[in-house]
Amino acid sequence: MVRSIKVWYDGEADYLEVLFSKKPGFMRETNNDAVMERVDEEGNILGFSVIGVSQHQKQKPLTAELT
Repeated sequence: MVRSIKVWYDGEADYLEVLFSKKPGFMRETNNDAVMERVDEEGNILGFSVIGVSQHQKQKPLTAELT
């Protein structure tokens, strides 16, 4: 089965978003202030976003728990 993802990066806002699905959903916090997860109504992960991507280059790897 072929699966695709969409990756968006806005250099001006220093914002990265990765989407696994086109389903409707909403963003919610993770245990890392820089990372938000996108979930559907059942809580299934649809993707995630990272704010301040360039600031995290020195903190390798950037970790967050997606639930």
